[in-house]
Amino acid sequence: MSMNDPGLELHEWETRWQELEQSLADDPAGTLPEACDLVEETLLVDDEREELAAAYRSARDTADRVERGEDVDPGDVGAAIENLRSIHAALSVDTSAE
Repeated sequence: MSMNDPGLELHEWETRWQELEQSLADDPAGTLPEACDLVEETLLVDDEREELAAAYRSARDTADRVERGEDVDPGDVGAAIENLRSIHAALSVDTSAE
């Protein structure tokens, strides 16, 4: 994560994520695309983060299907949200260590 002021950007990331958490609880499928967008803005895909990138791509695929209006199994939506939460946790740890 390229940061000019790591503390400020981490705070903004955490604030935006917390705002999405309530929406994910209330409307998982409707909020999933926005949550993917937030992670995409933050995630740098490189060799060190390939596991995170794979989890992101899976969540993004589900979010894209939701946005296209396809019939998406609630279990797939739940798995995508859990992937995003795992990525969020990993990125939060990475950036707080900088």
